[in-house]
Amino acid sequence: MSGGAVAGPDGRLRCPWGLSTEDYVAYHDEEWGRPVHGDDALFERLCLEAFQSGLSWITILRRREGFRQAFDDFKIASVAAFTDADKERLLADAGIIRNRAKIDAALANARVLADWPAGELDTLIWSYAPDPAARPAPRILADIPAVTDESTALAKDLKKRGLRFIGPTTAYALMQACGLVDDHLADCVARGAVTS
Repeated sequence: MSGGAVAGPDGRLRCPWGLSTEDYVAYHDEEWGRPVHGDDALFERLCLEAFQSGLSWITILRRREGFRQAFDDFKIASVAAFTDADKERLLADAGIIRNRAKIDAALANARVLADWPAGELDTLIWSYAPDPAARPAPRILADIPAVTDESTALAKDLKKRGLRFIGPTTAYALMQACGLVDDHLADCVARGAVTS
């Protein structure tokens, strides 16, 4: 079955993308699709998904530690206080993606989120998690959507509240990565790890 789960070197079935590089195996098995909670943790994922736009996820994954160092572990309060000098530092940092529009969006988003009550970002994002019983487990990669009604609504809500560089596709990638949906294939060893 084309696009179905594939056996890895250990004989366990995984989503095909999860076997494409060594970095992906650990990310696929231990992180992708597992629930992420906490405003700072979700802010990090929002930023990284935005930086990934137009690039492959492996590019971001391999630079994630550089991003964490550059953005003070994505602490919203810290990033919100970044100055123009910090922005110039980020634009010169070879350890991250030096895209001015994406950097500007990360800083602007931190400033917006710094004014939110604690827990509001977490509550808002998770309010868009669909009922898992309403979706059958994907059997092949082609069964996985790039955009859903929920991701479209989440992106619209975040934009309405002043966040930038988040569209329906980016919102859906966030939902997949943070465990709001379980898009591991039906036969994948990691399927079912998602619990809110």
